[in-house]
Amino acid sequence: MSIHTVPMRFKDENLRLSDFDREVWIVCPACEKKAVAAVDQDRCTARLLCTFCGCKRETVTKIGYAKVSLPAHSWFGADLWLQAPFRDEVFFALNGKHLDYLERYIAADLREHKDRSHFTLLEKLPKFYHEAKNRDGLLKLIKKLKIKQ
Repeated sequence: MSIHTVPMRFKDENLRLSDFDREVWIVCPACEKKAVAAVDQDRCTARLLCTFCGCKRETVTKIGYAKVSLPAHSWFGADLWLQAPFRDEVFFALNGKHLDYLERYIAADLREHKDRSHFTLLEKLPKFYHEAKNRDGLLKLIKKLKIKQ
């Protein structure tokens, strides 16, 4: 009896990086453990909070009368918690949901795309995320980053 494995399938949800960038896991500038930077668009503020050392920071996300939309970590110049070198590149995810989305995409044997707009997260990824030859190495890296969570 032969065993057939069902290929893993990924259906593109047409998400953008901005769907993940309001709450970003960062390296705490005080203790170097995991902290969270979050943006509140309504209040025009960004906050940094570390539950390990209690570091708290807040800043305004407006310049004059203009609301500025940047990923949460950008307001604090913080490094991403979920990043690691991969060959001559850097693999990163903004938070756990982003990491899970990338993992599902990279692990998939079949990748279905629909109605792409040239602005989706997957379309903007560097080439090495897409290449089958990198699949095993990237999945091992993602596993290490998940342990770090």
